Amino acid sequence: MKFSNLREKKWFNGAVIACIGVAFYVLLTHLNVIMGAAGRFLGFFRPVILGIVFAYVISPLTKLFYYRIFKWMKIGRRRWYLSVFFSVILMLLLFTVLIRMLIPQLIQSYVMFSENFDRYTGSLLDWLEKSPLSYLMEDGSSDVTFQNAMDSISDFVKDNAGNAVALAASSGKNILSTVISFILAVYLLADIKNVLIGVRRLLHRILPKKAEVELLDFVLRCDTILVSYIVQSLLDAFIVGSINAVFMLVCRMHYAVLISVVVGITNLVPNFGPAIGAVTGAFILLLVSPPHALAFLAFCGVLQFFDAYILKPKLFSSSLGVSGLTILIFTIVLGNMFGILGVLFSIPTAAIMSFLYHDYFMKEKEEISA
Repeated sequence: MKFSNLREKKWFNGAVIACIGVAFYVLLTHLNVIMGAAGRFLGFFRPVILGIVFAYVISPLTKLFYYRIFKWMKIGRRRWYLSVFFSVILMLLLFTVLIRMLIPQLIQSYVMFSENFDRYTGSLLDWLEKSPLSYLMEDGSSDVTFQNAMDSISDFVKDNAGNAVALAASSGKNILSTVISFILAVYLLADIKNVLIGVRRLLHRILPKKAEVELLDFVLRCDTILVSYIVQSLLDAFIVGSINAVFMLVCRMHYAVLISVVVGITNLVPNFGPAIGAVTGAFILLLVSPPHALAFLAFCGVLQFFDAYILKPKLFSSSLGVSGLTILIFTIVLGNMFGILGVLFSIPTAAIMSFLYHDYFMKEKEEISA
């Protein structure tokens, strides 16, 4: 019996819907297994995927050199190779400076913090007894509960201090894979024009003309959203972390570099990130100097107001046109599915899905109804 004859049967549509439903149910109930298998499979291609990511991150800098710095040169391969060379050298220099400046100080700050944790908790208890909050310590049970909590946190910090240093030292095991990925990224950037020509020829062979044009338009728009979001988010995090570092250094607060790095990194996370950075920094300062912790929290409030209403609107001048509710939903869902990477890329994903919905789905529906 031919397939065309089967489609004419009354039960065919129902059977197809039932099969899709069963497949969807199996997919949802075994999502962890499927994701684990996909992760193991993609692990074989980790250097290649990482190389593509490196090339994608470096490409805006390469284009800056090509179109701005070396615009006096005649357009050609030599101009592009020179742009790739200088962008790679600049990225390596920035990475080296960052590693030499931050990593040793971060490790030293963390080890020092863990070693002095008992003294910090003792100072905090003395301050609480002399502060207006001393009535909380009058009840013996409150004192015991607080002390137990501090002991638990102290054990956690001490137990993981060595782990943090060991993790930083053992990360050298992945250096070879990272170097291979970086070399692959350089080759990919240098030969990107031929790669794009090959992709265009493949699409031209397997897709109709209209589908090819729509797919290329979709990819270009996604590329614009992702590149602008990554660049602007990194710049925003750097500015916020730098302002926080200047404030803490001027006020002579402890662990200025460590806390400012935490504030800058957590600022990349939409919605919840700034609060996590503020609470983490305030907790560290609370153990060292409670007045500094209060001043830090107050400054974080002012800094986040400046970031949300002045700095981010300036950086993200071309609005993504996504509501806060949509971003929150994508942050929760993608965070549960892919962890921290899902949270970091929730905003561009929401923006991509938004323009897909408005420019393709709704536009097609309106054309059909018209």
